[in-house]
Amino acid sequence: MATPTFEQLLEAGCHFGHLKRKWNPAMAPYIFMERNGIHIIDLYKTAAKIDEAAAALKQIAKSGRKVLFVATKKQAKEAIANKAASVGMPYVIERWPGGMLTNFPTIRKAVKKMTTIDKMAKDGTFDNLSKREKLQITRQRAKLEKNLGSIADLSRLPSALFVVDVMKEHIAVAEANRLGIPVFGVVDTNSNPENVDYIIPANDDASKSIEIILDAVCGAMAEGLEERKVEKLDTPEDKEDGDAPAKRRRVRRNEGAAKETAEAAPAAEAESAE
Repeated sequence: MATPTFEQLLEAGCHFGHLKRKWNPAMAPYIFMERNGIHIIDLYKTAAKIDEAAAALKQIAKSGRKVLFVATKKQAKEAIANKAASVGMPYVIERWPGGMLTNFPTIRKAVKKMTTIDKMAKDGTFDNLSKREKLQITRQRAKLEKNLGSIADLSRLPSALFVVDVMKEHIAVAEANRLGIPVFGVVDTNSNPENVDYIIPANDDASKSIEIILDAVCGAMAEGLEERKVEKLDTPEDKEDGDAPAKRRRVRRNEGAAKETAEAAPAAEAESAE
């Protein structure tokens, strides 16, 4: 699990915060200094927080649970889509649908509707519809795909949320807080870190800054998934090895019982002879 160095974070521009007049006082512990009216983030603390978040996300991935990545701002969309897909995690890069977490069953119904439309296209139901009806259903399918296509495989609530710009995605953060879902967030100097469980203080407006953080956390998750595969492969053998002592004990008991039977047989014959 490779944590970005101070120099790499500096080169990516992770240290640039917002204007001093826009700051959130709760971010004071993560601010190194002010220069030309702009706050500079302490990159040593950023590196430490990335390491902490990556370790936690690795364990979540290793246990087979899902992390939902959320970023609807232009600079982060492509990076989130690519990195989340590389580790098989769901993501939201369009508008956050209100109630996505707190009203999850309704969201699942919308996803099932998308599946139903696909089934209609395959089984020939579309052939019996008018041209106008086909067009309406096709448009509905496209809209569902755009908003919910990336979470089609999310059959239950995610175990964690990874958010870029917690200020912009405050609805997603609020829903996760309400349900007790841990929030990992890239937090800039103008944001409130109090509702975030794992804070990564960094520039959330620069694409390079977002990418270097995603590389680190998704790399850690990929390691967790690999370790999970290895453990699954080792489990059958371990189980057999674990059963071996029990088998040996059963064999010894059977042998002991057979021996006792053999010893008792002559005595029984002698008694019957008398």
